[in-house]
Amino acid sequence: MQKWLEVFQYGTVERATYDRKEDCAKHYIYPRIGDMIISEITSADLNGILTQMMNEGYSHSTVKHVYSLFKEYFRYLCYEEHIPKNPMAYVRMIKKANFLAAQGREIIARSDAVTVLNDEEIRRLREAVFTRNRKGALKHQQAAAYLLMLNTGLRTGEVLGLLNSDIDLDKRELSVTRAVKEVGKRDKDGAACGTELIVGGMKTAASKRTIPLNSTAIEMILILRTDRYFGADSPLISNQVGDFTRPSTFRSRWYTLLDFAGISHKGLHSLRHTFATRLINGVEDENGNLKTLTVRQVADLLGHTTSSVTEKYYVRREPNKLCGITDEFEL
Repeated sequence: MQKWLEVFQYGTVERATYDRKEDCAKHYIYPRIGDMIISEITSADLNGILTQMMNEGYSHSTVKHVYSLFKEYFRYLCYEEHIPKNPMAYVRMIKKANFLAAQGREIIARSDAVTVLNDEEIRRLREAVFTRNRKGALKHQQAAAYLLMLNTGLRTGEVLGLLNSDIDLDKRELSVTRAVKEVGKRDKDGAACGTELIVGGMKTAASKRTIPLNSTAIEMILILRTDRYFGADSPLISNQVGDFTRPSTFRSRWYTLLDFAGISHKGLHSLRHTFATRLINGVEDENGNLKTLTVRQVADLLGHTTSSVTEKYYVRREPNKLCGITDEFEL
């Protein structure tokens, strides 16, 4: 399987995708069937691994990754006639509802599982971002970048890939044309040896977009430039020598900021989720009027090809917004 990954997967999929596949194989597959003869592996063996992982409390997504890797690999073996028949032809991925029920967990609507920051957490986050040390400098390095993400819906790789030249403050907009990724570094034999940064294009055409900037976003950009500025062609969020910041470093600083603010740990993607949820569910102005955007408009801001992805994975339901909504619809 390792040879198959290196020959048929490496170079044909994104580096981050390859790293996930290799990690999945090394952590979950090799320890379980690495010493078995491939032609003797049966459907029962493979199904047993999935069931065992479920019983051990692994997440549905993790088990599904194992299932998908098994499916690809054994299809290849069968096609190359290394095995007479494909044992995965008789293995089915356990439905999520049944999977969670077997673990004694309640199935939650995907929209309810979306992680967002509430009003109090946003207030604490803002306070933490603007906290200063005894010398008067901002206490947390590059913290303004997180409020920039909250007000633009940018992905982590996208915000780290921004150059100063991508931003037009006169037009109040920025252009998203590249992203930064941290992937496994390989030696000449293909073996992993640390990590490296890759700065490349966007995954889809929709991801390449122009995002309008509100006043808070502009303020955060100015703060970041005051802290560090190495020229128009340098990253907005740069390291100390003007190069791109590593996502792992940026993520570590985020959790430090959350701890300081007294906010429970949430992934950086929660900023993007909060942005989408607030725009679709609406924000009240000073007169009590609810301002909202359509799902399609928010999908365009987020760089989604279809609005169904936005609605299904990025927007948390807020039932309180429905209070009194049917008053004018007497039947």
